[in-house]
Amino acid sequence: MIRSLVFDPFAGISGDMILAALLDLGLSDEWLRAFVGSLGFDGVSVRTERVRRHGIDCVHVAFETSPEHSHRHLRHIVEIVDRTEASAQVKALAQEAFRRIAVAEAEVHGVSVDQVHFHEVGALDAILDVTCVMAAVRELEFDAFYTRPVAVGHGWIEIEHGRYPVPAPATLKLLAGIEITGHELEGECTTPTGAAILATLTAGKPPPPVVVVEAVGFGAGTRDAPDRPNCLRLVACEVAAAGTGERLQLLQADVDDMSPEYLPAALEALLDAGALDAVVVPISMKKGRPGARLEALVPEAALAAVLGALFRSTSTIGVRHWPVSRPQLAREFDTIEFRGQRIRLKRVRLPNGETRSKPEYDDVARAAHALGLTPYEVRNAIGEASARAAMDARPESEDPV
Repeated sequence: MIRSLVFDPFAGISGDMILAALLDLGLSDEWLRAFVGSLGFDGVSVRTERVRRHGIDCVHVAFETSPEHSHRHLRHIVEIVDRTEASAQVKALAQEAFRRIAVAEAEVHGVSVDQVHFHEVGALDAILDVTCVMAAVRELEFDAFYTRPVAVGHGWIEIEHGRYPVPAPATLKLLAGIEITGHELEGECTTPTGAAILATLTAGKPPPPVVVVEAVGFGAGTRDAPDRPNCLRLVACEVAAAGTGERLQLLQADVDDMSPEYLPAALEALLDAGALDAVVVPISMKKGRPGARLEALVPEAALAAVLGALFRSTSTIGVRHWPVSRPQLAREFDTIEFRGQRIRLKRVRLPNGETRSKPEYDDVARAAHALGLTPYEVRNAIGEASARAAMDARPESEDPV
């Protein structure tokens, strides 16, 4: 089963609404405050409270920041995010969301991406919204993201450039390829920041027809609108991988001008950035030169982060990637005790209903070190103990004659 998050923006979406709904789903207030504190911004505090929107109990969240000059360019925001202590994957996702905003604004105003001035979305609270959301979905261990149609609203809004129709032109561009609705709702329901986060994480994918709901969270907008419950609904759920044809990206890059001793570090960087698996394969390249092919299996939500790690960690100047499906067996974890050491067992269920299990290597290695044994000895001892337990559990009628 794949832990998934479904966005249900029936009344719109913004950065603070997403973060608030994640808090309602179980994200810890203490974790959020600690993460904000680790980002290195001065004079920032987080305020959360429970509110009602048309009878729905929601979380509302706001950042309190000092007044500042917020007319930034994309490069300034990239630098700000780079200076934080967030993980490489979180940084890449946050920067990708702002890159999407810059591209949309550039197309609307007919200028280059480098010339785009971030006004409202360049403010510190918007940077915090985006960075905290990207970190929070990793903290809650979501691996796949989907969205229902996005309510956009109607009317006019006053922004830095003047009076604009709702949805704002850049917001509409950010939602290209994503189903929209809610044209009868009054006012701006979806902000550029909310649209950018949604597009970056979900790429507009609709939820699969069958999910197992785990929890529901509601994040409140600032206004208590008269014509709707002004909140965002997020649904934490599990999706059967084999039933959904899980879509991943297979990345591939070839290098022949890089010392092999640095390849293990490159693989580690890809895994740290969110790749599910990464390998190196020796190949023969142009003019008979020996080379290496790096391959990584990547969830679509982590694509930007893994691409960034690949370019930073290797000498490659190009990469290929394409969508692939990965049917996988349903799995669950148990914990056993072996000579005072706790070891996780991964159990999978085969299509015929049978199960098989194996101990997690990291736990085996840790136990071996603590007990003065080799991992191989620990693995064999666990296997023998499991076999004896299975024999003892058999009914007497099944004993061999």
